[in-house]
Amino acid sequence: MMICKTNEQVEMMRQSALLVSKTLSEVAKTLKPGITTISIDKMIGTFINDHKAVPSFLNYKGYPFNSCISVNDVVVHGFPGKNELEEGDIVSIDIGVILNEWHGDHAYTFAMGDPGNAAKQLIRVTKESLYKGIEKAIVGNYVGDIAYAIQEHTEKKHGYGVVRELVGHGLGKNLHEDPQVPNYGKRGSGKKLKDGLVLAIEPMINLGKKDVYTEDDGWTVRTKDGKPSVHFEHDVCVRKNKADILSDYMPIEAAEKANPNLYSE
Repeated sequence: MMICKTNEQVEMMRQSALLVSKTLSEVAKTLKPGITTISIDKMIGTFINDHKAVPSFLNYKGYPFNSCISVNDVVVHGFPGKNELEEGDIVSIDIGVILNEWHGDHAYTFAMGDPGNAAKQLIRVTKESLYKGIEKAIVGNYVGDIAYAIQEHTEKKHGYGVVRELVGHGLGKNLHEDPQVPNYGKRGSGKKLKDGLVLAIEPMINLGKKDVYTEDDGWTVRTKDGKPSVHFEHDVCVRKNKADILSDYMPIEAAEKANPNLYSE
């Protein structure tokens, strides 16, 4: 069942989403070669707790960390660890918070230094596809309209692999609510979008083929061909003429540009 939110509830969710944005901005300031992903995760947990919120992911279905940090061929749900980030790495960081009972949940992909032209284009096109999907998140459209817009831009136009096994989702007092929001599909298919519905729209796009597998830890999802994957995610409220993006990439992008260790367009 899809749960539409009142205007007051949407504003509460905006605060949750913006806390994730602030957390990702802090991460962008500290990323550099040699830093371990577990140290990033600990910083994320501390920052969220200091802002009187709780990490959504910690202990969710047994997940043991504050965040998901996915490097290179890891699509999503990467475990933070003692491995050090290196020049050229692509790093997707997915964070959720619970603030005043409401979830915020979004993700951003960073590049350490110069990851190469192919990876740069994958990052750019995946981010573009996120906004093309968001453009379709308006009252009267269907979930399939969002899905088609993302697939058309990434797979049909650029030949990238669109992951089938993982999807976006509704968001609210639960981390995952109806409807599921795939990144592939047919226009006019799926649930009809209603005013006040909040979605986490999140293209997960592979440089190579769409095929993925899950490691023995039960969480870490990798590309089968070992090629890089990119993940971007926004929290979005469906509205009549234009979707309302609750999260904010502007401070993340500003921190990214200010950090000499990171690639930015």
